[in-house]
Amino acid sequence: MQEDLFYLKSEVYFEPLCNGWYAWPYLIPPATFSRNMVYTHKRLMTSFVKNYKLHQLAKNNPALVGGSFVDCSPEQVSEIRSMISSIDNDHKELISLADAFTELEIMLTSHDKTKSVETLYPLVPESLKGYVELFVDQDHNPTYRLIESLLYESPYYKPEIQSVMFGSMDKVDKRPFVFSTPRLADENHLQVNMTFNEPALKKLLMSRTSPLTKEEIDKIFEGKTLKGGLSVSELFTTTPPKNTYKKPESNVRVQYTGHAGFMVESFDTTVMIDPVIAVKDNKIDENLIDFSELPPVIDYVLLTHSHQDHMNIESLLQLRDRVKKVVVPKNNGGGLFDPSMKLILQQLGFDVYEIEDMEKITFSDGKGMLRAIPFLGEHGDLPVRSKSAWYVEADGKKFYFGADSSNLEPEMYRHIKKITGDLDLLAIGMECVGAPYTWLYGGLVTQFVSQNIKDERR
Repeated sequence: MQEDLFYLKSEVYFEPLCNGWYAWPYLIPPATFSRNMVYTHKRLMTSFVKNYKLHQLAKNNPALVGGSFVDCSPEQVSEIRSMISSIDNDHKELISLADAFTELEIMLTSHDKTKSVETLYPLVPESLKGYVELFVDQDHNPTYRLIESLLYESPYYKPEIQSVMFGSMDKVDKRPFVFSTPRLADENHLQVNMTFNEPALKKLLMSRTSPLTKEEIDKIFEGKTLKGGLSVSELFTTTPPKNTYKKPESNVRVQYTGHAGFMVESFDTTVMIDPVIAVKDNKIDENLIDFSELPPVIDYVLLTHSHQDHMNIESLLQLRDRVKKVVVPKNNGGGLFDPSMKLILQQLGFDVYEIEDMEKITFSDGKGMLRAIPFLGEHGDLPVRSKSAWYVEADGKKFYFGADSSNLEPEMYRHIKKITGDLDLLAIGMECVGAPYTWLYGGLVTQFVSQNIKDERR
């Protein structure tokens, strides 16, 4: 008798977590994680414990969606209180690291600009000693850079705080906003203590298209701590995916994959840009591509910048075993607000190539190429270099994927057009006004930011 094979259901969604919070790129590097843990996560949870009724009122106001309130119930106050205690008791070294950035920047601000910064090294806060280089800018203002790669090799990088959560769209009306609220196991979710690089997780995520036996499933969850009301059996089905991958019928095919994502296929090369793959269910009638409809091999994933809706860890981890290489923009090197995308993705097991503005990569079949295009704006005037739009040529067709680029300097594009010529397709985001930059970077800011600055630098 043939043994049943089980597929991860198409309506099941996956959430990677860092210390109980939805994992986005700035929760991977030790420096930015520590700042967010102390000055965003702990601050929000403490506010909730002190006055959960106020947070509940905000939760019920549609105009405040995405605001700084915790979307939890009164019954979860004790669990939130336990998470705060865990930060205080189990992560004292990360609290010290977070506070050290404030101390360091105060020290540098008060330094005599006429003096060398070499004498400041003994004054660097203990938690940051050996992890920063001090220097001055062209106006003699002292500043610093992080030695990021060394921090990943330090006790500050703690993969053991990683876990994963699964939910099912047939049990919830919609997926909740996750950036201001810890993800707690409830009756509709299953939380598992798996780190992101565990072979068991890789095998589990691949089962959307590569089915498992019951014995293999049991082995994946053997010895794991399971929390929540969603059972392991509810994650799987014996029915193969309804939609499967179909090769392009023409020499080149471009498909929209959702949000800012596109997929370009030509001959033997597949390129994906900013993949954010939706979990499809009966409530979604949009013509979006599911994981089961993607090719088994993706030659290049191109990421425009490190914002969570473009460098989406949830989607990337589910694509990891299909992707040959991820291409990311060049990094400044060591800026707190601009962590290396390359280093982040290397921690997640990807083969990553960092590329300069206007640098190009020729496809192995010689019939196409990709090129990084300068990307202005979008980051609240902060010194963030890790951003590129992407130009792709395939079968003689020319495509530009600009994500959230702004036309701040039209002359730059006139220069570039002389190199690329006319385009066959241009895809670009059209949001007119973004959130204040402190919405995303507030946990990293060490000094008070006035409301007029927040409004000006949206």
